[in-house]
Amino acid sequence: MRKSMIKFSSGVAMVAALVGGSALASEEGAMNGDLANGKKIFTEGKGAAVACMTCHGPTGWGIDAMGAPRLANLGYPYIVKQLSDLAEGRRTPSGAGAVMPMFAQQLSDQDRRDVAAYVNSFDGPPELSDLKEIKDSGQPVGEKYRGQVIVKFGVLGKVSACASCHGYNGRGAAPIFPVIGQQKYTYLVNQLHNWRDASRTNDPYGMMRAIAKNLTDEDILNVAAYLSSAPRTTGATIDNTSRTSKAQ
Repeated sequence: MRKSMIKFSSGVAMVAALVGGSALASEEGAMNGDLANGKKIFTEGKGAAVACMTCHGPTGWGIDAMGAPRLANLGYPYIVKQLSDLAEGRRTPSGAGAVMPMFAQQLSDQDRRDVAAYVNSFDGPPELSDLKEIKDSGQPVGEKYRGQVIVKFGVLGKVSACASCHGYNGRGAAPIFPVIGQQKYTYLVNQLHNWRDASRTNDPYGMMRAIAKNLTDEDILNVAAYLSSAPRTTGATIDNTSRTSKAQ
């Protein structure tokens, strides 16, 4: 049963990639970002938009205390899509992220490609969430071993494995599915809640909403705890440069 569940989920992912991912696939094929301009926007901002690094950190690895996500190496097409969705009203975050639609509107289509190319070119060591520090601050933190089960195998009759779409330990499957492994803990928790209560709705075919509605609060904490520090690979080297090779 577990194998068939994972196979079904993979089939859904394949259909979404082939049928619904044409826009993202086009973006991936049009990786013509200007890294110099992307760096300028990331470090200095543009117009009313402050520098991206103000909230996402100088290395693009996000800041848990602000709920700001990791941007580094998430995948070029995903970043382009999110900036476009923010600018065009398809994604309206709350909390500190509520400023993002206005910031994204300050960027042209080309600016968004430039920023996406730049953050996807980062090549530094991971800066993982400090779960002990988060727990000491009074925030609930899940159990990694419980989250690992959901990430790798899902829960029979309830949710499919995160890996079915996002790849091993959430390392991503461009152009549709972003990297969620080693994403910031606080951001993962917040987004899973947002998918579950449908305050975020820019997922292809409502796939994330369909998954998240079956997750308990405990499930969300556990999945976030595991993914936020999950190793990227089984030992093989993942070449991410092809996603930005045309953006040089």
